[in-house]
Amino acid sequence: MLESIDPQIIVFLLIAGFIAAFIDSVVGGGGLVSLPALLFTGLPPSVVLGTNKIAGTMCSMTSTISFLRSGKIDCRLVAWLFPLSFIGSVLGAYTVRNIPPEFLKPLVVILLVVVAVYTMVKKDWGAESRYAGLTAKTKLLIGLATFTIGFYDGFFGPGAGSFFIFSFLLLGFDFVVAAGNAKVMNFASNIAAVITFLYLDSVNLQYGLIMGTAMIAGAIAGSRLAIKSGTAYVRPLFIGVTSLLIGKQLWDLVMK
Repeated sequence: MLESIDPQIIVFLLIAGFIAAFIDSVVGGGGLVSLPALLFTGLPPSVVLGTNKIAGTMCSMTSTISFLRSGKIDCRLVAWLFPLSFIGSVLGAYTVRNIPPEFLKPLVVILLVVVAVYTMVKKDWGAESRYAGLTAKTKLLIGLATFTIGFYDGFFGPGAGSFFIFSFLLLGFDFVVAAGNAKVMNFASNIAAVITFLYLDSVNLQYGLIMGTAMIAGAIAGSRLAIKSGTAYVRPLFIGVTSLLIGKQLWDLVMK
């Protein structure tokens, strides 16, 4: 049964959704905006994560289509990685119902710092593609990384987009194609988490669809700008959002 929603809440969700998706469509990190916004509406914390995944799925699907149309996705690679992200996310979303994700926060901060510092030090990293295919070793490593990040995205989430992009940069892709590949992985982990949270009855469909509608517009705007502007736009945004994620996680740890 549909519930009546305050028009101010609707406007708030639409604005927050657009901003979150504009950022998330390129480098991830949209949860910095969308999760606090959903909490602000008064939804129970147990429902916020699942509701955010509904909106996030709409965002990542839109971004995936935009990057796909522009040819900025390695289709052969992501086709076999997609199930690994999907399965990992299902297991992560189910696990979060039984194990609090709080213990992951210190590890996430450390990993995000490594990602940010490495990207800042390697100033020409991701400027152009050096990807030359997979060896048996890199195939195993990217498979494990995709499954693990997918699990993390279903279990906790903040920084998953950054981790996906980082893993594709390590393979030699430029920033724009790495971002495109990452959005496919995000779509896989998001849709898997949505299915799991719906099964566990931890989703507010109305709020999720309202925010998701705005996220479609934000994702179109953000991904088009990234594709048009290239690495010169994506790289600094990646570093900036990753730094914000680090600050947010440190704040949560200090204020706990």
